[in-house]
Amino acid sequence: MEKRFKIFIYREGEPPMVHNGPCYDIYTTEGRFIHELELGNRFVTSKPEDAHLYFLPFSVSMMVSYIYKPETSHVKHLKPSLGRFVGDYINVVANKYPFWNRSLGADHFMLSCHDWGPYASKANPFLYNNSIRVLCNANTSEGFNPTKDVTLPEVNLGRGGMTGLLGGPSALERPLLAFFAGGNHGPVRPILFKHWKDRTGDDIQVHEYLPIGLSYFDFMMKSRYCLCPSGYEVASPRIAEAINSECVPVIISKDYALPFSDVLNWTSFSVQVPVSEIPNLKTILQSIPVNRYVEMQSKLKQVQRHFTINQPPKPYDFFHMVLHSIWLRRLNIQISP
Repeated sequence: MEKRFKIFIYREGEPPMVHNGPCYDIYTTEGRFIHELELGNRFVTSKPEDAHLYFLPFSVSMMVSYIYKPETSHVKHLKPSLGRFVGDYINVVANKYPFWNRSLGADHFMLSCHDWGPYASKANPFLYNNSIRVLCNANTSEGFNPTKDVTLPEVNLGRGGMTGLLGGPSALERPLLAFFAGGNHGPVRPILFKHWKDRTGDDIQVHEYLPIGLSYFDFMMKSRYCLCPSGYEVASPRIAEAINSECVPVIISKDYALPFSDVLNWTSFSVQVPVSEIPNLKTILQSIPVNRYVEMQSKLKQVQRHFTINQPPKPYDFFHMVLHSIWLRRLNIQISP
């Protein structure tokens, strides 16, 4: 991949909804990836005939920001607008270049960290069924296909970047068994709150809102395990936050295709708990032998670099891991000349 892989970016369209993306907050990975390619990364070619893949550089997050106005429009009107924009964009490049029609979109990819990324991809049946869709909302029960599509990690990055978010105390210097703080939404979190919210004196700390003066990241770094329940959708930035703070992630989700599963053995550095076992969380975590926990935390330090966002990118970081996942799926595509 390092020596061969070339991507052509269609130049059609203008910012802010094309060739642009959010570089901070919950949709960070969408914007950072788009911007890195747009800056002229070495994987990008200006010669479309030399490309292995063709990038559709629209940003669903930016579309939502600029098309949807809560005071004047209803959300039910937004999704059709997204679909029209994406469908029109594909029609433009399909009419101007031979590459989309040659493969029916199979050697093209889109990327979105917005919850509505999967919906936007339905604007064109070939985009949905043939193209590589790089999505944070990687829900296999809603059409995400891990053999064709790529899971984009969700990272909530502030203006300070990764500063102060990497590392933490050693395995045996963390007094709390487990921690979670976040909104009560989606199908999973209400169950978690029902059984574990605000239990005084417990070494499992679960809060909807942390009391004023307490630090979310301090709690993560004091905890051996960090609970990562799905919210509205299957993905959660808490998985990357847990990895970066060396707090073993406890993934409580259903139908979520975990990032980089082609090369990462998630069972070696995380715990996966079925939703039905939420009442037994404490028993499950306490039953893990200390040496097994120490081993998992040690593995976190090894995989941490794969979820780290660097500017410029460094080998094996978030950017290169996403590219590698895309490249692996390109290898499965046969294109007739």
